[in-house]
Amino acid sequence: MPDYDGRGAAKTSAGEVALWFPRVAFAPVYFVTELLIRRPLGFFITTAEKNQWPQAVRDFFVFGPDKKAGVAPTAFLDFGFRASVGIYAFWDDLLGKDNHLRLHATTLGKDWLQGAIADRFPVGDSSVVDLRIEGAHRPDSLFAGLGPRTHERDRVRYGIDRFMARPVFETTWWRGSRLSTEAGVRYMEFRDDACCDERSLVTEARAGRRTLPPGFEGYTAVYQRGEITVDTREARPADQTGLRLELEAEHGSDVRRSSSNWIRYGGSFGGFLDIKNNRTLSLSVTTLFVDPISRGPIPFTEQIVLGGSGPMRGYLYGRLTDRSAAIATLKYRWPIWAFLDGTLQVATGNVFGPQLQDFKLSLLRASGAIGIESIGSPDHTFELLVGAASETFESGGSIDSFRLLFGTNRGF
Repeated sequence: MPDYDGRGAAKTSAGEVALWFPRVAFAPVYFVTELLIRRPLGFFITTAEKNQWPQAVRDFFVFGPDKKAGVAPTAFLDFGFRASVGIYAFWDDLLGKDNHLRLHATTLGKDWLQGAIADRFPVGDSSVVDLRIEGAHRPDSLFAGLGPRTHERDRVRYGIDRFMARPVFETTWWRGSRLSTEAGVRYMEFRDDACCDERSLVTEARAGRRTLPPGFEGYTAVYQRGEITVDTREARPADQTGLRLELEAEHGSDVRRSSSNWIRYGGSFGGFLDIKNNRTLSLSVTTLFVDPISRGPIPFTEQIVLGGSGPMRGYLYGRLTDRSAAIATLKYRWPIWAFLDGTLQVATGNVFGPQLQDFKLSLLRASGAIGIESIGSPDHTFELLVGAASETFESGGSIDSFRLLFGTNRGF
């Protein structure tokens, strides 16, 4: 371009310099998301809008004079667990203005049943109360042992019957900050089940090859929980550079055994750099703990569990379990479409004994994942994720876990 105004070329900004390394390192990721995901998706969405497909779909699944109720199918697949199909139903302004009912039920046969129902109503302008009941009956829960040195070959399965009832109060305050409190009951029973061509935990224990984890006889926990988030960032499309602090604390008691009481606590602190147009690079550190406050054992499902939708997403939920955990996560997030983001994350961490006992750098593991996920309302979620994770660096750090997830509406 001719230098019409005589000011010379524009100076390179700090954001452009910072963007150079992600562009080079994530070039393969960009190729996949841009040419194989975003552009085909953009073509599909443009065609759908021209032909008014969204309106036709909405009219098919949503009904009523004001379109305040509806039913839609859902599906969820997380390789390593049983797949499921189900329905999601909603009814807004039920029995009164701003009283919203949500229902989600999934199944894959009589041995795989899961459901949740929630009644949600506002309190003031920035708060909401959510009354929830959830239940599950499934045979595919995963356990690989307690401690940082468990191996993929240690995986076994067990069945679970779970029932939860709780009211949840949540309020938002400054920018992206929020406060959430809840109290409720968790009923847990465990069964001698197996799936996915893997061994049963109970069968292995009867053969003397495994020891049943604490709490496997079942328990009924009464608990109180609080979470507070301080986030300096405003909602998108505002610049996403800022800081975020999350703290949590929970007290639980097994009412079947008065000697079993525990407290769980921890938090996460992260910094975010909006490189350009909500393309955000973040680094966060998370520590989690659970300690007994009586002589009784802490049930293994109430201890710190990594994987799944929590830290170290390259692992299946239940793969890592113990009394504490430390994780560092580097994440890059970028917009793909109005309601979809691409995500790339790399994490290192592990579970450890009480109060990070025996913490060593050689016992850390690596986890990575890439995918796309919906943004906006938690009632209408979609996620596609591919992940992998490693053994401990002490054992060579070789990749031994793979994860592929595809689904909609796991909950609300």
